[in-house]
Amino acid sequence: MSPHRTRRMSHSYNDIPVGVSIVRKLARSCCPQLRWKKETIFKASTFVLTYLAYTCYHMSRKPISVVKSVLHTNCSDSVVHNASSNDCGYAPFDDSNAPALFAALDSAFLFAYAAAMFVSGFVAERVSLRYFLAFGMIFSGVFSYLFGMAKTWSIHTMPYFIFVQVCAGITQTTGWPGVVALIGRWFGKSKRGLIFGIWNSHTSIGNILGTLIAAQYVEKDWALSFIVPGCIIAVVGFVLFLFLVDSPEMVGCNPQAPAVAERSPPNDSDIEDNGYDSEVIFRPSERTPILERSTSSNAHGERPISLKDALFIPGVIEFSLCLFFAKLVSYTFLYWLPLYIQSSSTLGPALSADLSILFDVGGIFGAIVAGMISDMSGMSATTCTVMLFLASPVLLIYQEYGATSVFVSIFLLIVAGFLVNGPYALITTSVSAELGQHSSLEGNAKALATVTAIIDGTGSIGAAVGPLMAGMISSAGWENVFYMLIISDFIAMLLLVRLVKKECTRVVRSRIRIE
Repeated sequence: MSPHRTRRMSHSYNDIPVGVSIVRKLARSCCPQLRWKKETIFKASTFVLTYLAYTCYHMSRKPISVVKSVLHTNCSDSVVHNASSNDCGYAPFDDSNAPALFAALDSAFLFAYAAAMFVSGFVAERVSLRYFLAFGMIFSGVFSYLFGMAKTWSIHTMPYFIFVQVCAGITQTTGWPGVVALIGRWFGKSKRGLIFGIWNSHTSIGNILGTLIAAQYVEKDWALSFIVPGCIIAVVGFVLFLFLVDSPEMVGCNPQAPAVAERSPPNDSDIEDNGYDSEVIFRPSERTPILERSTSSNAHGERPISLKDALFIPGVIEFSLCLFFAKLVSYTFLYWLPLYIQSSSTLGPALSADLSILFDVGGIFGAIVAGMISDMSGMSATTCTVMLFLASPVLLIYQEYGATSVFVSIFLLIVAGFLVNGPYALITTSVSAELGQHSSLEGNAKALATVTAIIDGTGSIGAAVGPLMAGMISSAGWENVFYMLIISDFIAMLLLVRLVKKECTRVVRSRIRIE
């Protein structure tokens, strides 16, 4: 083994999380005969830990949409406004300008999130993802806690709420580049759409949990709607600090090696198609590496890609702009759906929040189906375009007939969530990972978080614009909000036309060759 290899392995093993070291020692002492398949265990743990992490990120974002209905309630003119009373809401949101103040809160979080996301992806490529995610989650919990404590401390100044929301938006950007980069390092390209589709259900599960937790306390003590999720995400962040492994090589794993080892002898193209870290190939009958090679240079020696270079990767600009409008639609529902349901029906705050989770239930299935179709067809842009095309009429139907009955509302919310969140999930996961490994990068492993941050950062600007516009437009009628969402879906679809044309041309040419 070369000195360079020895130094690199030594450095990696020194970075093994303390929780993993403890579990290893316990396993050796308690069950010395037990044989674990190391790679499978670490893959499963990475999948579960990143899933829990991003579930918590979304869980801690959701309470604000549920609590809006009690921060501002309808009061008659005869009621005396009391800042410390819940009869008319909570100052400064107990006035007629509450929608504008709510829009300012949403915008403070989302614009801070969007701006910081580009920086976050840049930083994620240069630091330990374990520290990056763990501290990001802990600080996200702190700011969620501080928002809830405003009620306990009787704080009624808008600058305090804006400050907390801005800080929360910045710390939340640690989530997406970190978890996508980790999944990309540990899992190969095979069935990526399906794996990411299942894994991406954490977004909807997080929204559902955040809604249910917030709804549990919203009518009793809305401060707990923020404090409880804040404590949960901080605890899970500490668990990640104890057990998350940054990359396969840190624990002597190489997820792509078995697929390569099946072919003998290996060739250069085989190696270039596999993974991001150093490649170690074993003969079936021995445990000694016969070939060791990085995809371009070793993972520790690659130069992280710049934001400018990442923009020149084919497809990054189109999918980024498409996500701008797709995420605009999704986040408008995320922040305003409980309030819309309450205003368009006779349901109370808690029941409106519970009903709104059906949109996220549909989103879970939409993400999985979109991933499966993309895997089978190899046509990600076309899959997104078809779902966006179908989403527009469904949104119009929901606006017209969603309030006629609970059954109709349930059905349309699930279908709308399926069609709206399917493309959004596919772009932010499978498509981002694919572009982060584009052939133009020549195997550079230091691009995944940067590309992911560019795409999700651009989408996050749309996520900030949507709720802000909804807050301004809703005062003129909720139907105008739905018209905005339908137009956004249509624009998102048009932005992918060039890529759809390329995909269709590629499929036609491949069929002609076969024939």
